[in-house]
Amino acid sequence: MYDTFLTKIACRYDRSKVSDIEAGILVEFKRNEGLFSNLPEGARIAVAVGSRGIANLSLIVRTVVRELKRMGARPFIMPAMGSHGGATAEGQAAILREYGIDEDAMAAPIVSSMETVELPPTEGGTRVFMSKDAFLSDGVFLVNRIKVHTDFHGEYESGLVKMSVIGLGKHAQALEIHGAGVRGLRELIVPVARTVIGSGKILCGLGIVENAYDETAVLRIIPAKDMLAEEKSLLALSRARMPRIPADSLDVLIVDEMGKDISGVGMDPNIIGRIRVRGQDEPAGPRISSIVVCDLTAGSQGNALGIGLADLTTRALSEKINYPATMENAVTSTFLDRAKIPLVAENPRRAVEIALRAASIPEKAFARIMRIKNTLKIHELYVSQALLGELGSRADIEITDIRIPLFDGDELFPCSEKETACAEP
Repeated sequence: MYDTFLTKIACRYDRSKVSDIEAGILVEFKRNEGLFSNLPEGARIAVAVGSRGIANLSLIVRTVVRELKRMGARPFIMPAMGSHGGATAEGQAAILREYGIDEDAMAAPIVSSMETVELPPTEGGTRVFMSKDAFLSDGVFLVNRIKVHTDFHGEYESGLVKMSVIGLGKHAQALEIHGAGVRGLRELIVPVARTVIGSGKILCGLGIVENAYDETAVLRIIPAKDMLAEEKSLLALSRARMPRIPADSLDVLIVDEMGKDISGVGMDPNIIGRIRVRGQDEPAGPRISSIVVCDLTAGSQGNALGIGLADLTTRALSEKINYPATMENAVTSTFLDRAKIPLVAENPRRAVEIALRAASIPEKAFARIMRIKNTLKIHELYVSQALLGELGSRADIEITDIRIPLFDGDELFPCSEKETACAEP
């Protein structure tokens, strides 16, 4: 019998953050006042917003809109998210609403369309597209988080540069870039970004870096002309602050939930050590025998891209999958393995039992089991007894006195950030 109780541990990371989001953005507007002083009265500025689960996103966007209005501009908000939302205008507007970004809350119109215009191709012949709404505006203000990407690693990963290409270029640009596989992401984004920035339509971008606790750590407005140079340093900062699973190897990793609002691939490959993209090397670790993912977030709207990174899932998750949306996202990316459905167990208990059997552990009592809520929230997690010995001596780990059962019947034992210690029977 494996250990049926898990102990809660806390991982300590650098928790420096922006204490006042609005004040931080105002400082950045002040620092760049020369950039905005040239805006004509009544300028229509497209505030481009993506589809990731960015902390404080609605507050950030609302503050940007308010400041642009204060400067005499007429901002509107547009989705900049490639093929997400089923590659439809309605689906992308719905994603923004899920994040609390609607016309009433933002005091600005939401303009969602998949129409694009074509700019001159790059020197290498790559076609370049831009949202028609962005192209017809008086300037584009990008808002995005800068972080390590889930598909590839290079000079520029997830951030303002990529948003200027695939986000602003809508489904058309996503198809063009992803059609070249991982080479498209590594080698084509920068030349396309240079063309987009060279069009003069991008005003600036607000780069956001988060700490390991999913909190806003850095807010920086970057003028378009400096975007390629300055994003590199923010990516390095993001990489340094990225959380990591505190174990080199696991028998079973239980993930309570996955979703597009957690990661572009549902579960961040940089956390779980699986990328499954042909042409891209797999991460060195952690080494995990079996991954069990139990649920899909509501914010995913049924898009289960990344389910293929798991070995087992549950009937409950499988019944939430929007197959057309998942397929569209997978086909656009060309990384089809990530959308393959793993074994579907009737419930979490059965899934974990199968995972442990597949791990071929001679003594189940020594099973190395870890449970996380999702790959954004791994500063607090749960581990089996077999992991406590090696973690207890680490200065960056706090072992709490909270022990919870692994299961409640056939389901995972419900837990929250306010658990109290459970007594073993």
